[in-house]
Amino acid sequence: MASKLDVNISVDVLDNEELTEQERQAMQLAQEAANDAYAPYSNFLVGAALVLEDGTMFKGSNQENAAYPSGLCAERTALFALSAHHPNKKIKLLAVTARRRNEKAFLPAMPCGACRQVMGEYEYKQQEDIPVLLHAPDGKFYRFQKMADLLPFQFTKDNL
Repeated sequence: MASKLDVNISVDVLDNEELTEQERQAMQLAQEAANDAYAPYSNFLVGAALVLEDGTMFKGSNQENAAYPSGLCAERTALFALSAHHPNKKIKLLAVTARRRNEKAFLPAMPCGACRQVMGEYEYKQQEDIPVLLHAPDGKFYRFQKMADLLPFQFTKDNL
């Protein structure tokens, strides 16, 4: 007889006032990064901000290309650039936001599957949870306590 495995995740749904000051700063930096995105084809601007263990912040934005598969999402841009410049610094928070080019409001936007896999790789690499902060509907925010909540059955080097 087949058995069943239930997977449960917990996500905090927060108002802006419930965010920590550091989370508000990270989301603000993610918004600034989104405003700097190079997205002439989709007009969908995405920004990501990383808070490092020493409190410094690092950002990335989506970068498109006329050959669509050659572009890169904001999350991976931030993570890869951070790793290239500061390979041993731990990440304490990842904030992501998005907006349409001709609109001021930032939107709920979930990381794509490729970004979730890469985010999970960095969580695995540092052997420490990376909380993820995302815009939610109605002006609220989602706070995932760890990246693994976004990709519970991640492929890691342990699978090789």
